[in-house]
Amino acid sequence: MSEVTLEIGGRHYTVSCGEGEEAQVIKLGQLIHEKMTAIAGAQPVSENQALLFTALMLADELQEAGAKQAEPSRVLDDPDLATALERFAEVIENCAEKLESRVLAT
Repeated sequence: MSEVTLEIGGRHYTVSCGEGEEAQVIKLGQLIHEKMTAIAGAQPVSENQALLFTALMLADELQEAGAKQAEPSRVLDDPDLATALERFAEVIENCAEKLESRVLAT
């Protein structure tokens, strides 16, 4: 198990990932950061809201891309897509846990 540090929305998050997955997790983190920065710059929102909107935006983009590539039933069976979704979910869960711990600490 490896760890990488992601900067998202001006904060640093340490995320665990499998050996050899570091570059992919960093790439996903950069994507999340870019989307979150665009959302936060468009209108004043809390960090939690920005993360939620970012997750919704990325999920929507992923769903649209999948719908264009295959029938809905086939998209759900795609192992590469399932792996990417699992990684994305782990990153979002780790970010949410960090945010919750910071909110509870204050």
